[in-house]
Amino acid sequence: MAQPTLGIMTLYLSEHSGVEERSYFRKVIAQAEKLGLRAVVFTPVDVDAKNKRIHAYVYDTETGRWSRSWTPFPHLIYDRCRYQDSERFRKFRRFRATYTRLVYLNRPISNKWGMHQFLATSARIRPHLPHTRVYSEHADLTAFMRGRRLVYLKPINGTGGRGILRIERQSGGHYLVQGRDRNRRIVAPKLVSAKQLPLQLAAWNVKDRYLIQQGIPSKLPDGRVHDFRLLIQKNGSGEWEVTGCAGRVGPKMSITSNLHGGGQAVPMTELLRRRFASEEKIEEIRKAVYSLGYAVATEVEGRFGRLCELGIDIAIDPDGHPWLLELNPKPAREVFARIGEKETYEKAISRPLEYALWLYKQHYGTSSSRRRSGAGKSAASSTR
Repeated sequence: MAQPTLGIMTLYLSEHSGVEERSYFRKVIAQAEKLGLRAVVFTPVDVDAKNKRIHAYVYDTETGRWSRSWTPFPHLIYDRCRYQDSERFRKFRRFRATYTRLVYLNRPISNKWGMHQFLATSARIRPHLPHTRVYSEHADLTAFMRGRRLVYLKPINGTGGRGILRIERQSGGHYLVQGRDRNRRIVAPKLVSAKQLPLQLAAWNVKDRYLIQQGIPSKLPDGRVHDFRLLIQKNGSGEWEVTGCAGRVGPKMSITSNLHGGGQAVPMTELLRRRFASEEKIEEIRKAVYSLGYAVATEVEGRFGRLCELGIDIAIDPDGHPWLLELNPKPAREVFARIGEKETYEKAISRPLEYALWLYKQHYGTSSSRRRSGAGKSAASSTR
């Protein structure tokens, strides 16, 4: 069997100027080489459709240098194109719509609202979803805040904590508004009256592309917010497996805990001990979080098609109940390196590659090997 090629699809940072995640891709390519897999990087604009080839970025692990080379379409594609409001992202969407018969490790999923609506149909997952609705006008927020002290406004698209507002009801009919702008910069808390609140939101340019979401109490004794990032990935047998879970603590004055926004990574158990004294309770929470991760991955893949990994952001309320905050189908994994879990971090890099090799055998192996491995099973198994 010929050496398989994995094309890592990404986006340019600007028009033909550098690609995203280059540091991560170097590690992926080096690990792929050890596993007997050739990995290259390309963007949707690097495609020569007529000759069925791509102008790929090739990394030499011995010299540490990048070069460009024309190469045939890869056997497999690992999609790392994250949402951005740009022509580059629109070209990516056209690529996915055009090349539907290529073998992708992962499929696109819905935006936050579509995902919430879908997961709300699951009796298993519904109890872990914060109440959420679309924001179209200020009356939506007014109605949503009745009986609630804390809510968040989030962009329907995008990740990384950009453009999020936190609104907390104060005494005397006032509201404390704070957030992060679209460049992740912290917006200082501001106390406004009920009459001033619509003007504050108008200045923020909050329109119908935003969601209103129930706030989950997540402040530590020092006032900093925190959550947990669970990484669940396919392994070399095509099965879901939790790779790890780590805590994230936001910087002072921040409403988010994202590492790119200055958050601090903390081992899961250590962070839980800051809030829960019982080791039995902590283990109960850990099991509940892992179980939720498996349920979410299974449901999402069943609806949207093949996936290779999901980053799941989870908040734990004072009672120890896990709440699903956000899904990221193209997650980072640096949180594990930052907490010193080297083995988990290396596994997080290796698993998509091990899954890619398994997938390659399903699609390009001999007919006998495909029968032995179960290729051609029911549609339910084909998403693997």
